[in-house]
Amino acid sequence: MNTIKLSVKEKIAYGAGDTGCNFVWQTVMLFLAYFYTDIYGLSPAHMGTMFLLVRCIDAITDPLMGAIVDRTHSKHGRYRPYLLWMAIPFGLACMVTFYTPDAGSTAKIIYAYVSYIFLTLMYTAINVPYCAMANTLTNDSRERTSLQSYRFALSTAGGLVVAMVALPLVDVIGQGNEQKGYMGAMAVMGIGAIVLFFFSFACTKERCLDTESQNQSVWQDLKLLLKNDQWRVLFILNVVLLTGVVLKGASTMYYVKSVMGRPELATALMVTGMVANIIGAILSDPVLGRFNKPQIYRILIVISGLLSCALFFVDPHHIEMVFLLVALLGFVQMATTPILWSMMSDIVDYEKYRSNRALSGMVFSTNLFAIKLGIAIGGAAVGWILAAAGYTGGATQQTDSAMNAINLLFTVIPGIIFISLAIIMMFYHLDNDKVQQIRHCLSRHETENPAEPERERERERESIAQPHHAKLS
Repeated sequence: MNTIKLSVKEKIAYGAGDTGCNFVWQTVMLFLAYFYTDIYGLSPAHMGTMFLLVRCIDAITDPLMGAIVDRTHSKHGRYRPYLLWMAIPFGLACMVTFYTPDAGSTAKIIYAYVSYIFLTLMYTAINVPYCAMANTLTNDSRERTSLQSYRFALSTAGGLVVAMVALPLVDVIGQGNEQKGYMGAMAVMGIGAIVLFFFSFACTKERCLDTESQNQSVWQDLKLLLKNDQWRVLFILNVVLLTGVVLKGASTMYYVKSVMGRPELATALMVTGMVANIIGAILSDPVLGRFNKPQIYRILIVISGLLSCALFFVDPHHIEMVFLLVALLGFVQMATTPILWSMMSDIVDYEKYRSNRALSGMVFSTNLFAIKLGIAIGGAAVGWILAAAGYTGGATQQTDSAMNAINLLFTVIPGIIFISLAIIMMFYHLDNDKVQQIRHCLSRHETENPAEPERERERERESIAQPHHAKLS
């Protein structure tokens, strides 16, 4: 099988799709918790519980969507057409989630649940096929890392747009009415996302589609993945990682407003982090691409944890030092992200060799569920911790216990979580050499000897699954 190289134009077009996703993703990460408690009027406890309960739906819809897209056949491909089909519903979901109805407290809670569920369903419907599509664009592991670097640089650019214009848009559109302003701002973001999805659809092409017939049930596919120990490692890692990311991201507005006492710096701090994210994503492949992916990920994630913990010991009124550490953390953490997503693509190849099943949609959908589960746990924890610490939404002055809780949520707690990821990664064995061996074996089995005895294939699988020193014979 020939290695497929991608043009810069196609890498940009693919990344543009995640720019559209990030118009909503970063808004949810940075503003939704604050919107629900301080603008919409939910209690922190209600908000946290809602974030967690909605994930129960994702436990069903995410793998189901993965199975659906793995079985899709259209003139546009298997995964790519969903960018066309789901763009407008996704844009609409952005707007309705940030609408505040003029209703009683019970009706508002119901509306919050319904609109948030609608948003998560639309996100699943477009993001699962989008993520899985990367494996069909190229079959080369290094090229996939480069593709993910473009993706996350452009994705973070979408986050930068959110950080720079979201709050100003709220002011301009709302004219003092924050409820109207948030809805209007998200309507603008939704329209932008639709345009970017259409562009991504038009300028990408699926080339590495497996032609096998998908006759197994969704449950059988899931059972296959559950037996894949390397998939299990990344699933757990994504849950833990996103718990820490959301604890930090969702507490940003609270930290700037209550701990720093400088709410006017919220946009500047978020922009600083986003710019550092973009630089980290851009430099990830050219600087780190030659290193062993699992090893360099472990090193960088520990560094990010130490940087986050260091923020706790900085005087929050020392603005320059706070901004510096936020920038360094953003740079290091985003440099790890393309590496992680490239490892997810490697899992698809490993599963193809392990079971002879092409489960790209299922692999990415289950890991997206892990990500959203981490988001739910992180979001719920923010709400519950703030409620337990006595935080009062909209209050100009918070208690000492609430201030301390916010500080810990933004610094030490996510820092410890990030450091713990290095322990999880000790159980991941698909280093660069083994990924190359897998690609070689897949090519050989497909082109030279498809009837190779299962005993030989099983011997190779066991060798691949062993720690770093084991090699295929």
